[in-house]
Amino acid sequence: MSKLIILDRDGVINEDSDAFIKSDNECIPIPGSIEAIARLSNAGYQVVVATNQSGIARGLFDEFALARIHQSINDRVEEAGGIITGFFYCPHGPDDNCQCRKPLPGLVHQIARELDVAVINAPFVGDSLRDLQAAESAGCQPVLVLTGKGSVTAGAGLPETLSDTPVYPDLASFANALLDSQ
Repeated sequence: MSKLIILDRDGVINEDSDAFIKSDNECIPIPGSIEAIARLSNAGYQVVVATNQSGIARGLFDEFALARIHQSINDRVEEAGGIITGFFYCPHGPDDNCQCRKPLPGLVHQIARELDVAVINAPFVGDSLRDLQAAESAGCQPVLVLTGKGSVTAGAGLPETLSDTPVYPDLASFANALLDSQ
């Protein structure tokens, strides 16, 4: 059985921006995140990214710019000795009524189909309530990090169904705890 970990991107892997991450120059890794992904991948995990990218629908950047951003992240992870199995994204805006925009589980279902992996109980690491809700509705294990919007998300209080969500300071702390527990 393949071990899977799903990561949100902005606020988990790289610094978030209310102005959107529109180019690879604006994609600044959160300290320790690239190395954490490499360590997880070296421990046998398939690490995938599931990210809402409504900046495409808003006309702020195109899919080529997004591909360059993802290639830049992947290059950094490969330099650290790891690999990201895939990047899955929703290009739609909040009012497009798609099935892939988190908090809906469409991206997770797409990951399961395209990689032919079980997503049930797979850790889904995010910094926003919508990440945790997508994880929960797809049967994944929601995990909250306090980077990005995570401190605000935690401070607002989680719904009852998510009250037992594990919380970590950042992706590196999550990776350490997971790998230390094995």
